[in-house]
Amino acid sequence: MKTKEMVLAALFAAFIAVLGMIPPIPLGFIPVPITAQTMGVMLAGCFLGRKTATLSIILFIVLVALGLPILSGGRGGLSVLAGPTVGYLLSWLLAAFCIGALTEKVWSALRVWKLVVINIIFGAVLVSLIGAPIMALITHTPIWVGLVKAAAFLPGDCIKAIIAAVIAVQLKAISPIEDKVNNS
Repeated sequence: MKTKEMVLAALFAAFIAVLGMIPPIPLGFIPVPITAQTMGVMLAGCFLGRKTATLSIILFIVLVALGLPILSGGRGGLSVLAGPTVGYLLSWLLAAFCIGALTEKVWSALRVWKLVVINIIFGAVLVSLIGAPIMALITHTPIWVGLVKAAAFLPGDCIKAIIAAVIAVQLKAISPIEDKVNNS
């Protein structure tokens, strides 16, 4: 791994942490709040590609586990990894990888709408399909109830998907994916 990729992974982990400073929006009927951090996961995948984006999320999760209060609402520590949000947090690994992998596949014909679709499928739907059942198991509720409650995240996640896609397309020229394509 190149130094530039390691630096970008660290910067995106820091960016996702900064997005955690935006106060969470609690919904009351679900123990997982709405946060801006999922947009950072989507943007990491769209901008960094699969390998560097996944590394960025691994670094972020390690920092959370070490106790840094970088999750929305100032949360951090091992207790987070045992709470109802753990499924969502760990799903970010797969989401970043999938978003990055598909972004790399469509890179030569990159369009905002393609990234929006990729972000919605993997940054919103996949995250909910992993996070909601784990949340339901931890809170001792039926899985289908967790999935229904998680549907409340979809409108906001669609907006985040659009924002991340627009930013990634605007920054295409400086993306490390562009470097890989040009050097291949």
